Amino acid sequence: MSNQPVGHTLTVRQRVDWLRLSRTEGVGPRTFRTLINRYGGAGEALEALPSLLVRNGRIGRVTTVAEAEDEIALAQRFGVRFVGLGEPEYPRLLRMIDSAPPMIGLRGNSAVFERPGIAIVGSRNASGTGLKMAEMLAADLGRSNCVVISGLARGIDSHAHHASLETGTVAVLAGGHDKIYPSENQDLLNRILETGAAISEMPMGWEPRGRDFPRRNRIISGLSLGVIIVEAAIRSGSLITARFATEQGRDVFAVPGSPLDPRAEGTNDLIREGATLIGSAEHVITALAPILGRDDWPPQAQEDASPSDDAPLWDELDLDQRGFGESHAVITSRQQIRPVASDDEGNGPYRVYAEQTPRQKLHELMGPSPLPIDDLVRLSGQSASMVQTLLLELELDGLIERHGGGLVSAVAIRGNGEIS
Repeated sequence: MSNQPVGHTLTVRQRVDWLRLSRTEGVGPRTFRTLINRYGGAGEALEALPSLLVRNGRIGRVTTVAEAEDEIALAQRFGVRFVGLGEPEYPRLLRMIDSAPPMIGLRGNSAVFERPGIAIVGSRNASGTGLKMAEMLAADLGRSNCVVISGLARGIDSHAHHASLETGTVAVLAGGHDKIYPSENQDLLNRILETGAAISEMPMGWEPRGRDFPRRNRIISGLSLGVIIVEAAIRSGSLITARFATEQGRDVFAVPGSPLDPRAEGTNDLIREGATLIGSAEHVITALAPILGRDDWPPQAQEDASPSDDAPLWDELDLDQRGFGESHAVITSRQQIRPVASDDEGNGPYRVYAEQTPRQKLHELMGPSPLPIDDLVRLSGQSASMVQTLLLELELDGLIERHGGGLVSAVAIRGNGEIS
């Protein structure tokens, strides 16, 4: 932005104005940038905005000074500080993406962003093998001086965060800092903040909705040199993160899975489409070696030359740069998503899962690949005796198969419901 050189710190008044402008309906990242460049500052843009809304046929209100100051005060009680695009604490890699948030709510240790960031994302209902792989990758990347970035979701995300707590990890939130989703991960977030950081672009008090998760995913990839997909079904939200990564010029890595496990279909497809197949953190470090430590990477994202019919991430004003007088269709940045059956009620990839029984949870951890019973005990959180009892029940029902060396696997189910 022309009036906001990198390294400049906002004044108290500027911070309030930036927050007001970013919180006003119809002002997404693109419109914010356009307004700042056109009027020279957030305060001037706020003065012009009411007439612009009317001119564009919008009925809306501009966020007031009192509302912005109240949000800043609430954020401070949670240890959150609002950082503007271009300020010293704003993560360098995130600043370079086409849809960088104008302001982020940041808490924790911002020094983690000075180290290389690698994202690890995957299925919420991951297999035990997938969870173990995520833990191994996260721990090894941490020992290699990388920061693990993920979305604080159940499954792969949570295990990646857990395994990198000592070395530093970053949680990107879909809601406000005071509305953690899922709520069960509040304790995990508290531990993350001891050495790492948490980021959100959403207002304090904001309950995450379906389309907020893809918005979060673009930040996950934007903070990272590369994105690792551990397990992802065909219509998984993790594939949205991979798509953003590709558009942002980041490397995409995928862990291959069994063709018999639906949770691996998306990752296997990514590999067929050109993602780098990996089996260890060393594979990732080797692939990224040419760019690690370079200040000129990544390059600015290039505009997509082909039009897209995808659903927008923001209901955003499109202001005519020349005269600001014409009304255009609502559009968004070029980074968009295909509808994936996720909505405000949490359906689709971000649906709220019903509470599972211990037996269901244990069975979900198993896939076609044999897994040690000791790992099932650790990953399930159940006692060894309980796991053995549940395994016996599953075996009697023909749902699992035992192998030598204390290994078990799930029995594959064909599309017609038959056990193969």
